[in-house]
Amino acid sequence: MAERTYLEAIRRGLLEEMDRDERVFLLGEDIGEFGGAFKVTAGLIDRFGPERVIDTPISESAIVGAAIGAALLGMRPVAEMQFIDFISTTFDLITNFAAKCRYRWGAAVPMVVRGPCGGYVHGGPYHSQNVEAYFHHTPGLKIVQPSTPYDAKGLMKAAIRDDNPVLYFEHKFLYRRLREEVPDDDYVVPIGKAAVRRRGKDLTIVTYGALVPVCLEVASEMEAAGASVGVVDLRTLLPLDEATILEEVSRSGKLLIVHEDTLTGGVGAEVAARVAEKAFEYLDGPIRRVAAADTPIPFSPVLEERVLPQKPDVMRAARELLDY
Repeated sequence: MAERTYLEAIRRGLLEEMDRDERVFLLGEDIGEFGGAFKVTAGLIDRFGPERVIDTPISESAIVGAAIGAALLGMRPVAEMQFIDFISTTFDLITNFAAKCRYRWGAAVPMVVRGPCGGYVHGGPYHSQNVEAYFHHTPGLKIVQPSTPYDAKGLMKAAIRDDNPVLYFEHKFLYRRLREEVPDDDYVVPIGKAAVRRRGKDLTIVTYGALVPVCLEVASEMEAAGASVGVVDLRTLLPLDEATILEEVSRSGKLLIVHEDTLTGGVGAEVAARVAEKAFEYLDGPIRRVAAADTPIPFSPVLEERVLPQKPDVMRAARELLDY
């Protein structure tokens, strides 16, 4: 057991899987000698060499294309997008080829595409996006986004071992801000299982990523004011853990969905639809969503703060639902 940051836990997951399975290798821009833009892969080239930690040209399509080919030949590649925003150039490869291979001809594509997502760091419109909704309705893909160091390691190991293409989104705001005890032994966090961070009988908040700590703060403050607020951390966005969501909402009768991605067409819309279809009789109020405005992320810190969800926004929505 060692205290690790979110970033260090990701690195530890990569290291352990590379130690465990010689088929695992990394490829991406500046991930070798430089250690990656955020230093996630720092030191790994010294341990595993340039044949397993491969610096690539600045071409995301080439990176993902090579990873798909290697996966089809029995390797387990982990491809880094220096910023997850740039995954857009690989959309066709991921959705029209990698995600469909098992359906079309039974071929496994055991690859992971990982990279830093999200805002709150003043990165502007091309380095702050949350891209999960673009891929969320693609059969054949799995999508994960950890919110704790423990889950960061466990989900990385699970993603590498999965025989399907997995998109692993890591929030850059959390890289060095979160620390916790992470076991040194081998463990995985199962893909497809949400985490109930706290249970509540008055309101359930469903969230993921960098907003999990924010929602937990809101729940704690609400508890001090006499309200019982639960928090469900999705962890896996595709497939959704529908059973856990419905169980927690049926307990509280009220649902608030909080995510950093834009409101329209976000993962929260799918959560809301499923609860409305399958747990309507348990609801004692309207389903509410708190999300980013439908606009690109501004570079200006002041404007970014207005666009992205903030703690007061979550608090206000929670109070309105509790009072409904």
